[in-house]
Amino acid sequence: MTSPRPRRRAGSAGSRTRAVILRSTERIMLEQGYAAITYRSVATEAGVTPGLVQYYFPAIGELFVAVLRAGTDRIVERMARLPEAEQPLRAIWDYAGDRTGTALLMEFMALANHRKELGPVIGEGGERVRRAQSEALTRAWSRYGLSQDDLPPAALLFLMSCIPRMMHLEESFGTFTGHAETVALVERFLDQVEPRTERQALPGGDLKS
Repeated sequence: MTSPRPRRRAGSAGSRTRAVILRSTERIMLEQGYAAITYRSVATEAGVTPGLVQYYFPAIGELFVAVLRAGTDRIVERMARLPEAEQPLRAIWDYAGDRTGTALLMEFMALANHRKELGPVIGEGGERVRRAQSEALTRAWSRYGLSQDDLPPAALLFLMSCIPRMMHLEESFGTFTGHAETVALVERFLDQVEPRTERQALPGGDLKS
């Protein structure tokens, strides 16, 4: 007679309810800011009770950390597919320019000023994502005909990651000068090393790799 399989603990990391809570927290942060995060607000958004949210995350700081790490896991999984992508540089540029992701990161960076435990988690996640991207670019460098001495992949990756985020930050305060010219400069470089396919060049074509 076989032993019954142990039941999964309700608050386990793989719980569907837990995932809904994390996604709900993200939405509130994007729409209302981190200050709007409470057990009650998250529970309302997720369609559960405040007590259940607190069961999964006894401290609200644990909820923020879990949202950060879950988001990082999704991004790293996406970046892990870059070595097989036809145009990894354009995929990285598209990722860096995603306004939703940038807005969420900015919220966490602001929150880290008040919750010091979040700083190392943000740094750890950033390193994981950057390493995954760097590995993909290093593999593709010879294909581009570029010298790693003249233009190190890590340096280009840093620039492509920071430009859209700094633009987003400046635009939130009403500063726009130089943004369009910088984007055009990057796009010209991409056109040289990763020319758009015929489908991408058509009006309304999908510009993502």
